[in-house]
Amino acid sequence: MVANIGLGFLVLVFLVSLYGIIASIVGLRKKSFAWVESARLAMLLTFPLISVVVVSLLILLLTNRYEYSFVYGVTSRSMPLYLKVTALWGGQAGSLIFWSWLLAAFTTAVTLRQWDRDREFLPWVILTGLVTLAFFLSLSIFFENPFNRFWGTATGEVEAVFQPQGAIPLIPQDGRGLNPLLRHPGMIIHPPMLYLGFVSFVVPYAFAIAALVTGRTDDRWIRITRRWTLVAWLFLSLGLVLGGRWAYDVLGWGGYWGWDPVEIAAFMPWLTGTAFLHSVMIQEKRGMFKRWNMILIIVTYALVIFGTFLTRSGVLSSVHAFAQSAIGPMFFAFIGVTFVISLSLLLYRWADLADEGVLYSLLSRESLFLLNNLLFIGILIVCFSGVIFPLVSELLTGQKVTVGPPFYERATGPLFAGLLLLMGIAPLSAWGHSTVKTLGKALWKPALVSLLAIPLVLFLGVRNGWAILGFWLVVFTSSVTLYEYGRAVLARAKRTGESLWTSLWRLAQKNRRRYGGYTIHLGIVLMALGVIGIEMFQSETQATLRAGESVQLAGYTVTFRQLDEFDLPDGRNVARATVDVYRGGRYLGELHPRRDYYWDANQPMTIPGTRSTMEDDLYVLLVDWQPISSQGATFKVFHNPLVNWMWFGSFVLILGTLIAAWPDRDLEPQRIVASSALPVHGRAS
Repeated sequence: MVANIGLGFLVLVFLVSLYGIIASIVGLRKKSFAWVESARLAMLLTFPLISVVVVSLLILLLTNRYEYSFVYGVTSRSMPLYLKVTALWGGQAGSLIFWSWLLAAFTTAVTLRQWDRDREFLPWVILTGLVTLAFFLSLSIFFENPFNRFWGTATGEVEAVFQPQGAIPLIPQDGRGLNPLLRHPGMIIHPPMLYLGFVSFVVPYAFAIAALVTGRTDDRWIRITRRWTLVAWLFLSLGLVLGGRWAYDVLGWGGYWGWDPVEIAAFMPWLTGTAFLHSVMIQEKRGMFKRWNMILIIVTYALVIFGTFLTRSGVLSSVHAFAQSAIGPMFFAFIGVTFVISLSLLLYRWADLADEGVLYSLLSRESLFLLNNLLFIGILIVCFSGVIFPLVSELLTGQKVTVGPPFYERATGPLFAGLLLLMGIAPLSAWGHSTVKTLGKALWKPALVSLLAIPLVLFLGVRNGWAILGFWLVVFTSSVTLYEYGRAVLARAKRTGESLWTSLWRLAQKNRRRYGGYTIHLGIVLMALGVIGIEMFQSETQATLRAGESVQLAGYTVTFRQLDEFDLPDGRNVARATVDVYRGGRYLGELHPRRDYYWDANQPMTIPGTRSTMEDDLYVLLVDWQPISSQGATFKVFHNPLVNWMWFGSFVLILGTLIAAWPDRDLEPQRIVASSALPVHGRAS
């Protein structure tokens, strides 16, 4: 009964989406607000309808209904309750439903805003949102239906929604269980954050399409969607960071980013989204970069769908990807159609999107923001070419040639360094016109402070030229940011007599976008410090040790004490080593690297033992062992300097984004205005 209800509501929400699409088109053709309002109500209805589908799936997961292939593939009786809930997005079919549910929530929320100034946008925003939603729902209904059941026929076992003629239902006693790699807190939160980031970007894209169609080439659509874009960027950033933390804790290779194709697929819309967030400021303040902003948001939307396509089509081998699926051609077709339509609209309005001003100086803030866009696009081109190269090589030669991390690191390293430098220079450049003299006058104090970083890192023994440059860029950019903070706080405190903390708080309240942006920059700089540390100075070793023997790395001594092997009630066989850690002869504590073997999935997972400080991580892996500890165990040990600044910087980045996106207290309450500028020629039936 529960499955039938879920299936029925899945079909119903798809039909409601189709109706909303038709109603919005009819409303546009007839210039009838009644039809547009009917389409809006259809959009509002999608979220509660698909929520019933989600609840139905959760009930099936929690009640161990293994006759449904989706439930069988992602749960087992030994899994705890919270993992059965998160299994909703642990498989192909469930993740598509979850994606659609979040999209319905966001597209519904955007229709609840005030529309009295922007009524001409409404039908196009509805149409764009519902077309995207209907596409994903169609994938769930026709290709990856989560309500498929197991049936036994004369020719063998089949999966189908409805009972084939002559078939009998099959009910497995237990499920296969969720992939052990996904049974980690990072993967519980990581996919929802990525999905939230992806679906949030649909909102600014829908308004961009509405602006192109209606000819509203001012910055109104940007102002409406600024917070939506910040929210999308925040969730996407969170998703990437959590994915990195998952890789660091679970995959057992001592790092957090391996330039995996699916990692890059999620990173590419972050690149264009970040460029878009910077670029829209120029349109708002100077009436420039209109074409840039349209291009960036169109490409971001296309990359969101492209990233989802890569994950679910099975065309690329990845630890993050789902299995081979028939939905790949559908994704490819949808990307092609939406991109061609978007590009056609952009070309149609190209002349109307001309800049209202010109670049007078190569050092002006506008010029530096343009360079910022070019650097982001340069990184995007490197990433995109690396991802599709295996597909192109297979198409042309029949062999899939993969692109490894060295290609990405060498190609993108200088571009990232350029972005760090711009983060330090751009905030102090002037709008309209800036010279070397005026920019130098603004920069000399923080630049002088940053030069102190060079003798400091040399004193600490750093001799790698690229590392020295990286540390200088980190200190330079953070010095500029803190200098801007400090100068404004001191000026306000002197003028008002407030304390420094009060002045800082009220400055951030008064100009949340500016100081939130500065805080984001500080977060990025701190994350860059972690990247430099692990990329430039990571060291590793491997040794087979008997009980009492030791291995040394980067001043640490790791001594193997014992190994225990035991079963747990949750269906795991655990092999856990105990090692003692010393540094300079001082005992620091014990670590417990282990290997967990999940009987339901027949798959192992390696869990490192980690000693973490802000200075470094000692990261110990249990690679192999003999049944008796005295016969020896093999360990791989990594020394990861500064890596925890990566995670600390991500918290600062989140704080900055919340400051920038936090709504002002004097905002008008959001409401729906029933009137319309569209003349009414008919009523919706």
